[in-house]
Amino acid sequence: MSDVIRETGARCRNWGKWGPDDERGTLNYITPDHIVAAARLVKRGAVFSLAIPFNAKGPQINQPRRFNPIHRMMITGPDCTTGAIRFPGGVGFSDDMVIMPLQCATQWDALGHCFEDGRMYNGYDANEVSSRGAKRNGIDKVAQSPGGIVARGVLLDVPRVKQLEWLDPGYAITADDLDAAVAAERVRILSGDALLVRTGHMALCRHRGGWGDYAGGDAPGLSFHTADWIHRHEIAAVATDTWGMEVRPNEIPDSFQPLHQVCIPNMGLTIGEIFFLDDLADDCAGDGVYEFLFVAPPLPITGAVGSPINPLAVK
Repeated sequence: MSDVIRETGARCRNWGKWGPDDERGTLNYITPDHIVAAARLVKRGAVFSLAIPFNAKGPQINQPRRFNPIHRMMITGPDCTTGAIRFPGGVGFSDDMVIMPLQCATQWDALGHCFEDGRMYNGYDANEVSSRGAKRNGIDKVAQSPGGIVARGVLLDVPRVKQLEWLDPGYAITADDLDAAVAAERVRILSGDALLVRTGHMALCRHRGGWGDYAGGDAPGLSFHTADWIHRHEIAAVATDTWGMEVRPNEIPDSFQPLHQVCIPNMGLTIGEIFFLDDLADDCAGDGVYEFLFVAPPLPITGAVGSPINPLAVK
């Protein structure tokens, strides 16, 4: 079955499309004209944060490499009021720090995050991502000018279209499901769009009273077989409200995140995960408008293969 992954990857491959030195991939579909058109979508000035809280109560439970953010204070009010730390003139300050994996909460995957057969997007050697960071396809190549991620965003609320509160874990969202949501919402998918796909998985976690096995467990998500749909529509970025974007368990035996394998190293698609989409979805259902200005710049962390973000949808 691995041949299916490689054949799909070859069919959806964008290596060289934007030149031999490109490290932005499908974000190149976003042009200045696209951004100007997206800005015109703002009618009400309503802003929706699509990030979950970055704290120790996050979703990374029993994960071997990813853990929830650890927040520590470096200077506090009592440090100043007790005289333990003195500044002149009666002034005081507080400082803090966070220790966290860059992919532990709402985040973008960089194009250096996933490899296939020792290669990453645009044919670069996977060994270019070393213990010192990514020399190629790092998130900083997305964050730096001309960069960032500002686009027309489109929300496809799949469970609402199906008149469900959420999709069951293990449900694979098909291309037909995506087309059905497009039709039901009366929205068009355009080249350069940032596509946000809601599964309702966070709503299920709230209903259950906790994150449970949200991180790495069974989840609804995009079917592997949506790769051609994404490629054909020239989507700039895809994000979901799940830990891993694609359906889990994975559809193809003896594979791990096969849609990632197609989308990141072959297509050069920027993928977002752990997006909070419920409030935005409620608003879109209320006014019938599923398109908006989408602003989600990653942090310019040199050599990083992911970035925490606070993505915003502006209507």
